Amino acid sequence: MIIESLLDTDLYKFSMMQVVLHQFPAAQVEYRFKCRTPGVDLRPYLDEIRAEVHHLCQLRFADDELDYLRGLRFLTSDFIDFLGLYHMPERCIAIGEGEKPGEISIEIKGPWLHTILFEIPVLAIVNEVYFRNTQPRPDLQEGRRRLQHKMGLVQNEADLSEFRLADYGTRRRFSKTWHDEVVATLKSQMQPYFVGTSNVLLARRHAVLPLGTMGHEYLQACQALGPRLRDSQVYALEMWAREYRGDLGIALSDVYGMGAFLRDFDMYFCKLFDGARHDSGDPLTWGERMIEHYRNNRSDPRTKTLVFSDALDFPKAIELCRRFSHRCKLSFGIGTNLTNDLGYEPLQIVIKMVRCNGQPVAKVSDAPEKTMCDDPAYMAYLRQVFELPPA
Repeated sequence: MIIESLLDTDLYKFSMMQVVLHQFPAAQVEYRFKCRTPGVDLRPYLDEIRAEVHHLCQLRFADDELDYLRGLRFLTSDFIDFLGLYHMPERCIAIGEGEKPGEISIEIKGPWLHTILFEIPVLAIVNEVYFRNTQPRPDLQEGRRRLQHKMGLVQNEADLSEFRLADYGTRRRFSKTWHDEVVATLKSQMQPYFVGTSNVLLARRHAVLPLGTMGHEYLQACQALGPRLRDSQVYALEMWAREYRGDLGIALSDVYGMGAFLRDFDMYFCKLFDGARHDSGDPLTWGERMIEHYRNNRSDPRTKTLVFSDALDFPKAIELCRRFSHRCKLSFGIGTNLTNDLGYEPLQIVIKMVRCNGQPVAKVSDAPEKTMCDDPAYMAYLRQVFELPPA
């Protein structure tokens, strides 16, 4: 089976899940799947996907897995005790045919606390089922050649001493075995540039740092959970800081666009959070604006971390490193380009939250293709409240 452990997901899911347990245990949510790659027919693989998801829902955390999670200082004992009782509720996920030719429908609906872990393993399942059917004899040697070339781009340059790479590739990986090989190779051959992985299972297996903070769904849900919509971003950041007391201090900047983020990310948050993450829009412009914003808010940008993670490849990450080295701390989260680059076109698939407590929620991205909402009236209202330009 594709997923053999509930640790085979990204750390940020656990960090958000703990906030939900402590702050929003009664929240109800809905998620929907979308494939952005044109011309892909996933319907022939529905039975395989359903079988894999059924297996996923039978899994439980083993005692040694819970012991590993207890070793992460920001996870609390009551949360680990909850995980000891947890399993993914199969009744909350529905998988079927979509409305358009070739489309499939995956809908997840239920308590946020119990459904939050579905996204990453379900996307990994869809990817691996698709590629094991369409590429039954993958060219692993080509994948290894490409990986060696990428590592050499960094290792052979003397001016990249501040380059720091993290694997963010779980959800769109070619396969779990290839993902494991990539992380093992990075650890053995790319020190000190490789700093860790978002995948908790592989971080444990290879004794590297598990990495991750908040996700888009957290700020989206706060649109329905906060006191009023205009204050939802501030509310989300404050609740995060209340939960983690200085740990996991990277703020996500692109749920309402960069302009709205900078309006809310005032001097208090500049000093409180360790840095910010870029996930849409032009990264060079974003980096310059963040550095200027820190200076304008009496924060030394050289003490702050800028995390770049938007569809990165190695040449783009190297360009960003050269631009911002010695001006701030840097981290580059590379996903698909690390874990699904064997010469085949990767799937651009996502699972996004679309409702919380019955209310529409949305992400208004600096990259229009990343905007996702099923209620045009709510999207128009959101743009008005946050003073965003029309679509």
